[in-house]
Amino acid sequence: MTSTLLIVQIVLAIAITIAILLQKSSSIGLGAYSGSNESVFGAKGPTGFLAKLTFSLAFLFIINTLALGYLYTSQNSASVVDKITPKNNAVVPAAPAATAPEKSSAPAAPKAADTK
Repeated sequence: MTSTLLIVQIVLAIAITIAILLQKSSSIGLGAYSGSNESVFGAKGPTGFLAKLTFSLAFLFIINTLALGYLYTSQNSASVVDKITPKNNAVVPAAPAATAPEKSSAPAAPKAADTK
């Protein structure tokens, strides 16, 4: 399923790129190679059609991206560490028990003399 959606993602990316490049701009882009588009799409030309097509393709691209992300995270929810099994059944030694803190061997500070 994910491989199919990945192929659709690539096709959508190429289609969006072509739709954007065909749109008319100040430098005309690839629209100069399309010839007489005005007669096919009406008096305004392909401007409205290409804008709607670009929006539709972008919407499908986003939906497909979200679906791919959801499927990949649901498939890969288990960690690699969960699959590791120990080779031998040796018992791990427990940590040593905590003992009472020992008195420090450093000398105590002298008390301040009471001077009046």
